[in-house]
Amino acid sequence: MLAFLIRRLGQALVVMLVISFLSFSIQDELGDPLRELVGQSVSEETREKLRDEMGLNDPFLVQYWRFLGNAVRGDLGTSYFFKRPALEVILGKLPATIDLVIAATFWILLFSIPVGVFAAIRPDHWFSRVAMGLSILGISIPVFLTAIFLIYLFAVELGWLPSYGRGDTRMLFGGWETSLLTRDGLRHIFLPSISLASVILPLFVRMIRSEMMEVLEAEYIKFAWAKGLRKRRIWMLHAFKNTLLPVITVGGVQLGIMVAYTILTETVFQWPGMGFMFLEAIHRVDTPLIVAYLIVVGLIFVVTNTVVDIIYGLVNPMVNITGQRNEP
Repeated sequence: MLAFLIRRLGQALVVMLVISFLSFSIQDELGDPLRELVGQSVSEETREKLRDEMGLNDPFLVQYWRFLGNAVRGDLGTSYFFKRPALEVILGKLPATIDLVIAATFWILLFSIPVGVFAAIRPDHWFSRVAMGLSILGISIPVFLTAIFLIYLFAVELGWLPSYGRGDTRMLFGGWETSLLTRDGLRHIFLPSISLASVILPLFVRMIRSEMMEVLEAEYIKFAWAKGLRKRRIWMLHAFKNTLLPVITVGGVQLGIMVAYTILTETVFQWPGMGFMFLEAIHRVDTPLIVAYLIVVGLIFVVTNTVVDIIYGLVNPMVNITGQRNEP
């Protein structure tokens, strides 16, 4: 296990170096940062002086090496708009995004597992056919259209739920705010979490169904039927347990992707998370905030994939995550 963690840490460092390099290299394509800092009224001479003071006239590799040194110390630059460290701004928005991802994950697990298992066990049932049809529809519809439809139906027409904002929050340890522990917060997160879940939920339903149908055709399942084991024991203990292995692998990656999908969901619902902040940073050409966001999201992907690999090895004892061959 220790050798695996060390190897994965080395791989993670390489990936983060690549992400930081690509993120830093695009900042010149986003516009002139001095325009956001000093506006148009400053003379060209003053602009050049400021560019020298900020190191913007230095060669690219010199700028990147300086940025890398600061990043190791946790300094990803200062936001032009907020006038605060970019990492501090992102961490302030992170709880709202995490709340949204947790709520969406709840809906995904709540519906995908029972629907996927039932569709695998009873593929010819009318409910299975409807579920598969809806899953194709869900995959085809963009998330922003789902969000607009939910707002129109439940907020505009029925007036049951709010259509924007985060609602009341409760302070937890370390200044972490959450909407999941207040009634008003749950009302505000209901629509955006369903909208975000609609992107991944159909994929999970179809994946669980296809994987479990394949497992049910395996020889050891036929042997279990021949031994006369109970249906539920065969379905849940033998079949569903082995279905979880690919689901965990793909599911972990999809959870990381959900963080990126929050950009559209948070924009439509005006949810004050990282995605909404990133889109505003693009409009304002807030280069340090854009670069910092890309690095933080990349870090989330790397950590998620590492955790998924560890869980995969724990769920399936036949997988030796240390990379060494087990001798009988």
